[in-house]
Amino acid sequence: MAPAALVLPAAAALVVVVLLCHAGGSRAANVTYDHRALVIDGVRRVLVSGSIHYPRSTPDMWPGLIQKAKDGGLDVIETYVFWDIHEPVRGQAHGLLKASLTGKRLPTWQYDFEGRKDLAAFVKAVADAGLYVHLRIGPYVGAEWNYGGFPLWLHFIPGIKFRTDNEPFKTEMQRFTTKVVDTMKGAGLYASQGGPIILSQIENEYGNIDSAYGAPGKAYMRWAAGMAVSLDTGVPWVMCQQADAPDPLINTCNGFYCDQFTPNSAAKPKMWTENWSGWFLSFGDAVPYRPVEDLAFAVARFYQRGGTFQNYYVYHGGTNLHRSSGGPFIATSYDYDAPIDEYGLVRQPKWGHLRDVHKAIKLCEPALIATDPSYTSLGQNAEAAVYKAGSACAAFLANIDGQSDKTVTFNGKTYNLPAWSVSILPDCKNVVLNTAQINSQVTNSEMRYLESSTIASDGSFTTPELLVSGWSYAIEPVGITKDNALTKPGLMEQINTTADASDFLWYSTSIDVKGDEPYLNGSQSNLLVNSLGHVLQVYINGKIAGSAQGSASSSLISWQKPITLVPGKNKIDLLSATVGLSNYGAFFDLVGAGITGPVKLSGPNGAVDLSSAYWTYQVGLRGEDLHLYDPSEASPEWVSANAYPTNQPLIWYKTKFTAPAGDDPVAIDFTGMGKGEAWVNGQSIGRYWPTNLAPQSGCVSSCNYRGSYSSSKCLKKCGQPSQTLYHVPRSFLQPGSNDLVLFEQFGGDPSKISIVTRQAGSVCAQVSEAHPAQIDSWISPQQKMQRSGPALRLACPKENQVISTIKFASFGTPSGTCGSYSHGECSSTQALSVVQEACIGVSSCSLPVSSNHFGDPCTGVTKSLAVEAACS
Repeated sequence: MAPAALVLPAAAALVVVVLLCHAGGSRAANVTYDHRALVIDGVRRVLVSGSIHYPRSTPDMWPGLIQKAKDGGLDVIETYVFWDIHEPVRGQAHGLLKASLTGKRLPTWQYDFEGRKDLAAFVKAVADAGLYVHLRIGPYVGAEWNYGGFPLWLHFIPGIKFRTDNEPFKTEMQRFTTKVVDTMKGAGLYASQGGPIILSQIENEYGNIDSAYGAPGKAYMRWAAGMAVSLDTGVPWVMCQQADAPDPLINTCNGFYCDQFTPNSAAKPKMWTENWSGWFLSFGDAVPYRPVEDLAFAVARFYQRGGTFQNYYVYHGGTNLHRSSGGPFIATSYDYDAPIDEYGLVRQPKWGHLRDVHKAIKLCEPALIATDPSYTSLGQNAEAAVYKAGSACAAFLANIDGQSDKTVTFNGKTYNLPAWSVSILPDCKNVVLNTAQINSQVTNSEMRYLESSTIASDGSFTTPELLVSGWSYAIEPVGITKDNALTKPGLMEQINTTADASDFLWYSTSIDVKGDEPYLNGSQSNLLVNSLGHVLQVYINGKIAGSAQGSASSSLISWQKPITLVPGKNKIDLLSATVGLSNYGAFFDLVGAGITGPVKLSGPNGAVDLSSAYWTYQVGLRGEDLHLYDPSEASPEWVSANAYPTNQPLIWYKTKFTAPAGDDPVAIDFTGMGKGEAWVNGQSIGRYWPTNLAPQSGCVSSCNYRGSYSSSKCLKKCGQPSQTLYHVPRSFLQPGSNDLVLFEQFGGDPSKISIVTRQAGSVCAQVSEAHPAQIDSWISPQQKMQRSGPALRLACPKENQVISTIKFASFGTPSGTCGSYSHGECSSTQALSVVQEACIGVSSCSLPVSSNHFGDPCTGVTKSLAVEAACS
């Protein structure tokens, strides 16, 4: 019987008891909320937040990522807390009573908060940058993370049922949540202690699926809310996508657009915990991206319609290192088309345009926090929202038509509104920004292949600074090789068998053939293998007979093919592999994997079902047990030779390389390989799978930002590998020699892989005479905007660079995009020389977009200036 639901007191504002203490020299802050906003020390705040997940990058990257977020106009950094990495092995609490009775030392729970798992260090790094933190504890996180962030051992607790009114689950969830809160409190990291954490989240998007759990699900949700509040963090708690979140928890919105969202109480602020800046990538899918004009439109609409807190999911996505990706089939790259890319470089113009949007929003903050908006229709699909209180006045003019530009009249003045855009007026008069008009520069990042850096099949390397010792190899045996293999009748589900200790599970059986069996057609028989996924390889008598794989849309596999059998004993070895465990949906924890049958041999005269035969099971690979991925452990398995096998399955490769000089991000291009995992100096950089191609159709050459966005609207790289480049964090590398180890499952040629660095290429910008002036020219709503008009600005991405070349310059009607601009029918003859004089030899330059500066090549036409430059 479910316990009675906890009833929490409702309040117009959450009253927080603030301790009069100091942590790290900072003053304790009082964080509350009212119907308009979060209230910090009695002041309503308009806040911009962005997600950066600490384990998807490395500690040496954290300060730079956080600083770029701050420079981009963020106030808050949001992160999930990933239970599985902090408690990969269940603690020893169940031995406490027995130990105390015997007088022996009590065992303690084992947690891991080291390295990139050091949550407190990450939060402190955010505090050092002067930003706030939203700590989304969950502890279910989803996040395209393996098993939704739950440790696999949770699945094996007797009687447990995830995310419902179940005592074993609630006990474990409360214990870990309490551990996280106590760890943060112990470091003085809550705002009530003088730290940066101003918000916490319990559960995650449970409202999307709670109906599947019925009344126990609702009871669990109320319990989770009460449990969270009882931990006394001194800051508000939220539940995202939970329309019935009980007071005092704030229910918040997740999605591509949240302007129409309304909280479940008039006493709660309108908050957006996940504004999806792009979308995640799956192996076998095309690469999704989201135009910045649409993202900026969504942001402006949210603040226009009464929102005061929005978070980009994600602001930096990072990399799914090791085997952390979920899905299944989530790629190793978690770039997400975020404002800061996977490698830690700003993505332009997304980062810059959003920075300008944030500045425009902040100019409106005095009016936004002073009152509620009033709305006025400006015609069909157009509206004005006005915030006016005393001398403070801010207005947002929106054109929500997905096709047509509009000219509207507001307060007696005419304004042009491009389709699907919002103009922001911090003084209710002057437009400082339109979301569809980008003033920010474009930077084309590129992967630079180190000259002659391909590692040849004979081990030679022609570039001295990247000299390697040659390739060694080790053969991974087919089938059962371990003494601890298990034999039993019937087919076993994979996750229950492996507990995710490895991606791999061998299924092995044998069959005696006399020659007259009804399932034979001569020496052949048709073999059928059905699997829940995710990847299958079939070996007959030690030889590969075929393979199959599922996909992100369906992991199911049905493999069928004629095989040749020999008289006497025939061995059937099936290798099943997972590619990340399910992370989302009702009862996602019960989604299985592996070969569940039937496994059947058939011929013209009959069939035999092997599903109930005796099968022998081996968890993982022999090379995994021998730690072949760890170069510090010598193994006689490695064979060093001038030549090595290629394009054969189940093989390990090892070599040495020297890290590229400088500080540019490093990646490995795995073109030429099949599918596997890679380690650099013993640290896994994740699964690689360059042979998994995206569908041929569905991509667009240019994505129209106008109209509602969806994850399938803007796709690229159709018919190409979903991912060929795999990030190697600089902290994984060491001076001098570095070890690279690969396990190749399908077969490939390591001589074709390349070491590459990610660098900024051309810098470009295109600004028209119709654009607003640069946002920095507006000081405050009380001061008039400078009359200089629109300007084009360029800046080199690195501090030690200057603009060395102007590749293109045109004032008139240029067309195209960065790297492929072309002159229009109207083009000033002075443009190139004017731009060269202003920009060559300096790190940044600004050019007025005006006929007064370039001459007028075509009167009566709105002209633009397009420039492409190179820095060195």
